[in-house]
Amino acid sequence: MARSLLLGVLLMWPGAALAQQAQAATDQARAFLVNGGPTLWVIAALSVVTLTLILWKTWRLVLMGAWTSRHSLKAVALFENGDASAAQNVVKGRRSIRSSVVHAALQAIDTLPEANAREETTRAAKAQLAQARTGLGALELISTIAPLLGLLGTVLGMIAAFQALQAAGSRADPALLAGGIWEALLTTAAGMAVAIPASAALTWFEAVIDKLRRDLEDSATRLFVADRPKKIRLAAE
Repeated sequence: MARSLLLGVLLMWPGAALAQQAQAATDQARAFLVNGGPTLWVIAALSVVTLTLILWKTWRLVLMGAWTSRHSLKAVALFENGDASAAQNVVKGRRSIRSSVVHAALQAIDTLPEANAREETTRAAKAQLAQARTGLGALELISTIAPLLGLLGTVLGMIAAFQALQAAGSRADPALLAGGIWEALLTTAAGMAVAIPASAALTWFEAVIDKLRRDLEDSATRLFVADRPKKIRLAAE
C-alpha cells in the first residue's frame, strides 16, 4: 500500500511527468526512424550536421567580427584626417575582418606604389571573405539534397507498399496501402524540415557576407581617395 502510494506521488511529481513526456517523444522519434527506413536515418544525420554547421558558422562569424565595424571606421576617419600612424594603431592586432583589411590597406599604402597597394588590398579582402564563406558550400549542398533524399525515400516506400499490395492479391487490405503511403511520406516531410532551415541560414549568412564585402569596398575606396591628394602634393613639391 505504501509502495503504491509512493509510486503515485512520484508519477505526479513534475520531474517525473517531464521524464515520461521525454521518454514518449523518444519512443515516437525512434518509431518514425524505423518506419521511414534507411533514407530517414540519412536525413536525421543531415539534420544534426545542419544544426552543427549553423551554430559553428554563427560562432565563427562572431569571432571574425562580422558585426563589428567601430575600429575600422575610426581608422579610416583618422587616415582621412591625415593621421596615418594613429589609424594603423587603431586596427593593429585586431581580429575582425574589417580591421584586418583596413590594416593591410594602410600598410600597403604606406610601403607600396598606389597600383600595387590596390592589388594588395584586394588580395587581403578576398582572403578574408573566402574565410568568411567557409562552410556555406556544405549548407547549400544540404538544402539541395535533403528534399531529394526525402523524395527518394517516399518513392522507395511507395514501391514497397504496392509490392505488398500485389503480394496480398485478392486479400489486399486498403489499410495496408494507406499505412505504407503515410510511412513513405515521412521522408518527404523530414527532407523539407531539414532543407528549409538550411536554406534560410544560408541566405542569412550570404547576406552578412555581402554586407561585409560592401563595407570592405567602401573602406578601401575611402582610403585610396584620401591618399591620392597627398601623393599629388608630393609630386608638385
